[in-house]
Amino acid sequence: MNINLDNKVAIVTGAAMGIGLRCAQVLAESGAKIAVVDLQLDDVIAKAVSTLKGSGHKGYHANAADVPVINATVERIRKEMGEIDILVNNAGVDLGYPRLAVEVTEAEWDKLHVVNARGLFFFSQAVARQSMIPRKSGSIVNMCSAVGIVGAPMCIPYNTSKAVVAQVTRSTAIEWAAHNVRVNAVAPTWVAATTISNPLMDLPGFEEHELGKIPLGRFATFDDVANSVCFLASDASTITTGSILTVDGGWTTQ
Repeated sequence: MNINLDNKVAIVTGAAMGIGLRCAQVLAESGAKIAVVDLQLDDVIAKAVSTLKGSGHKGYHANAADVPVINATVERIRKEMGEIDILVNNAGVDLGYPRLAVEVTEAEWDKLHVVNARGLFFFSQAVARQSMIPRKSGSIVNMCSAVGIVGAPMCIPYNTSKAVVAQVTRSTAIEWAAHNVRVNAVAPTWVAATTISNPLMDLPGFEEHELGKIPLGRFATFDDVANSVCFLASDASTITTGSILTVDGGWTTQ
């Protein structure tokens, strides 16, 4: 299957490194012009942009959890790059350590929900309202998680923030279908070599325990996730909306 995104403008949040960068690269390889949005330093964003195939890509330093900044950034991208065809809501954070539910603080809860849930919704709202709904065209792909679908201990703030992503995906898909705007999500298992997974992999027995949940017996790669994102973003999936594509080796089927 040849995915052609020529002349499409795609925003990828959290795209300066890790999964987001690989999503941006795969979309660019398919012909899209990428707006790399991240909170990293300008030189880190510029380096990410330099890795993208093709031309017309731009970097934007922005906090994907700050609603006024989101709205202004979307306006700026439209002026500088054109109307937005694809939005990949990848920006996300985790605590970086296990936490019992009875020990979770208000600050820890808010840290994750402000970015993973609130920021994701308002970025979708801004892009849909400013660009996709008026043009009756667009594809939004959200970054969910296997633990947004099934329960898991010791990470309640993260789980619940990703469960919100699942419901935002389904609900906006229903509302915006009348405007030909599709909304889907990918829900990976643990992805090797991310800033979220790396600290946890060093915990004794953690890797073996988590692999035991995955029938295919391995963690996901950046390409596993990015290829799924690219499919959902493209016209290869024009009948698909409101779906959460599990990229989890079978974890959530059990």
